[in-house]
Amino acid sequence: MEKARILVVDDESRMRKLVRDFLVKNDYAVLEAEDGSAALDVFYSDNNIDLLILDVMMPKMDGWEVCKEIRKTSNVPIIMLTARGEERDELLGFQLGVDEYMSKPFSPKILVARVEAILRRTTGVSEDSRIEAGGVVVDKQAHTVYVDGQLIDLSYKEFELLSFFMENQGIALSREKILNSVWNYDYFGDARTIDTHVKKLRSKMGKKGDLIHTIWGLGYKFDTKEA
Repeated sequence: MEKARILVVDDESRMRKLVRDFLVKNDYAVLEAEDGSAALDVFYSDNNIDLLILDVMMPKMDGWEVCKEIRKTSNVPIIMLTARGEERDELLGFQLGVDEYMSKPFSPKILVARVEAILRRTTGVSEDSRIEAGGVVVDKQAHTVYVDGQLIDLSYKEFELLSFFMENQGIALSREKILNSVWNYDYFGDARTIDTHVKKLRSKMGKKGDLIHTIWGLGYKFDTKEA
């Protein structure tokens, strides 16, 4: 089986080496870039990159700019690394389509665990890979979503969130349950991480966004009967 290819982007060579060594030890193929501009060159010259680990503060082009450019053409999973710990930076990352967000300093073992979780969900397809409800069709194998016959463009995390909602139709899901199931780890950040994703998901779904109901004080529920 071919190794998953991961692009590590950081202007600090020691940080790149630390991340690379842990990834290689876990049998990943690693590409590197020392700044945002070089990252885009590598990304667009290699059509087989499975995931990006992207630092925010870099010369020439920062992580936010790189993320914006990549999201114009690709939904490849992105893990953002930053020395900042401010909530608004984290929310900005998720609004731009970042899939995971880690503040420095971080545990390389936790980073690898998150990489594994993302790639496992990206490549692991269950037998029941097609879900349909209320005019919304999710195809896990093709990684596509159609709303009333129209293809809509979702980020990796938005796709996972919608899939989870539809797999649990009619069930009220707490934010804690959503975080643990979709993010696949115990998330200790602000629950508004979910709210930000749901807001964007509803917007992209148009009128069908109303199928995702807010359960005040708890979380959300996907239900066609209450639409």
